Amino acid sequence: MSKPVVAIVGRPNVGKSTLFNKLIGQRLSIVDDTPGVTRDRIYGECEWCNRKFMLIDTGGLEPNTKDPLLSRMREQAQLAIDAADVILMITDLRAGVTAADMDVATMLLKSGRPIILCVNKCDSIGDLPADFYEFYNLGLGDPIAVSSVHGHGTGDLLDKVLSLLPKEEPDETDKETFRVAIIGKPNVGKSSLVNCIVGENRCIVSNIAGTTRDAIDTEVENRYGRFLLIDTAGLRRKNKVINQIEHYSVLRAQMAIERADVCVIMIDALEGFTEQDSKVAGLAHEAGKGCIVAVNKWDAVEKQTGTLENMRNKLKENLSFMSYVPILFLSAKTGQRVDNLFEMIQQVAASNKTRISTGVLNDVLAQATARVQPPTDKGHRLKIYYMTQASTCPPTFVCFVNSKELFHFSYQRYLENRIRETFGLTGTPVRFIIRERRKSQ
Repeated sequence: MSKPVVAIVGRPNVGKSTLFNKLIGQRLSIVDDTPGVTRDRIYGECEWCNRKFMLIDTGGLEPNTKDPLLSRMREQAQLAIDAADVILMITDLRAGVTAADMDVATMLLKSGRPIILCVNKCDSIGDLPADFYEFYNLGLGDPIAVSSVHGHGTGDLLDKVLSLLPKEEPDETDKETFRVAIIGKPNVGKSSLVNCIVGENRCIVSNIAGTTRDAIDTEVENRYGRFLLIDTAGLRRKNKVINQIEHYSVLRAQMAIERADVCVIMIDALEGFTEQDSKVAGLAHEAGKGCIVAVNKWDAVEKQTGTLENMRNKLKENLSFMSYVPILFLSAKTGQRVDNLFEMIQQVAASNKTRISTGVLNDVLAQATARVQPPTDKGHRLKIYYMTQASTCPPTFVCFVNSKELFHFSYQRYLENRIRETFGLTGTPVRFIIRERRKSQ
């Protein structure tokens, strides 16, 4: 990552995520009074005085915990510390200096990175309370008083950050970045796939459903190009969403779909296709995104002659409303066929952005109508005067006809298939807007 990195760390429930959202100017990280809401590393871009840098929100640090999930959260925080140019240690004015704060401060001093001590929840304006000066005992220099809720002190904090960042390097040549949302129901291996691609434990992986809560962005650059992978929380049925945190997780996943170019819909090969898989796929389809179905855990399936083709045919049958979607069988655990995913993403993204000139489009329309005559009803035949492309992402075509009622869905599907066949529109939905234009009598 070319931009400098600033990591926000501290013990649980001191307001790290609230400050993170305040500094980046958007609600990217889930905020709740419950300790341990943030688990993975959440990345966001921050800009101050025309200088951009990456901010990382981390889970609460519990240096001496033996809980498996908290241990993995600590590992994620440690990875953020190792990658950071500057560290912001957040403390809570109301709680004062705790033993956990002392442990975190000791851990950060060993990192050798520049550390800025922030005393959060200084919500009152005016002289600082006497309790504020207690934080000098952490041995991290002069603390900065901030209020992550109201934004007090954030300007002084950002000024201090800029003074410690490394010198700005010349910008690299801009490359196209493919934004890829990895979606699916819980426990299908979304985080495992991200970790496999990145080659490190970028996201916490656990058999506990609902481990991932935020939508986690990860930049990857390889021989195929530059990709922004968005790992999302598992999308459950509405009646299975049991608390407010999980509700926000689902919203974050839906927002991730909206900002993605391509959605990778993950399905568990061992469990097979389910009704919830169909609903998840429907979200991406309705949003007009390029889509790929990735069947994970293929290494664990007992195979016989024709196993793959039988599974492919079943998926095509279940996803009949998305007949355009390519299907890839892979294993996030072993890395089997994961490399094939990148070329497929590029192809699908290109299809989603395809623009066809009106002249060429109407040549295809003329050939299609000559091959299969438009339908008739009670002696009246459908006439398609011409077609033009209105927009991309997804490709949307406006058809001017003599009667909307005569333009049956089956004939729309026929024209869609001819357009797909001619222009190679793989993995993207195609939309039609029908405009009725009667000839003057």
